[in-house]
Amino acid sequence: APTPVPVENSPTPAEPAPAGATVSFASDIMPILQSRCVNCHGGEKVSDGLDVKTYASLMSGSENGPIISAGDAENSLMAELVISQKMPKRGPKLTPPQVQLIVDWINQGALNN
Repeated sequence: APTPVPVENSPTPAEPAPAGATVSFASDIMPILQSRCVNCHGGEKVSDGLDVKTYASLMSGSENGPIISAGDAENSLMAELVISQKMPKRGPKLTPPQVQLIVDWINQGALNN
């Protein structure tokens, strides 16, 4: 897999939303969580106490504390782990546009929208 580019400078030509568009938790982020994260972080299994099935459970973080610092993807564990491709551990990694959506959503305040 290609080495992730620092988020500040990475162009995302395949970005589904136009640049500057608001990222929606319900329509942009939730489908990524459901397809890539919920197998280990929700349902039968909840690794590290992190449950991503709902906005509230995602924002409450894991047994290691919060994973999202609203408005600050650079200091959000969730962004760090998907950018470095440490998560998801099993199954396909997130695509660059999916990673960018998560980063943009966090930087836009990680809203429940």
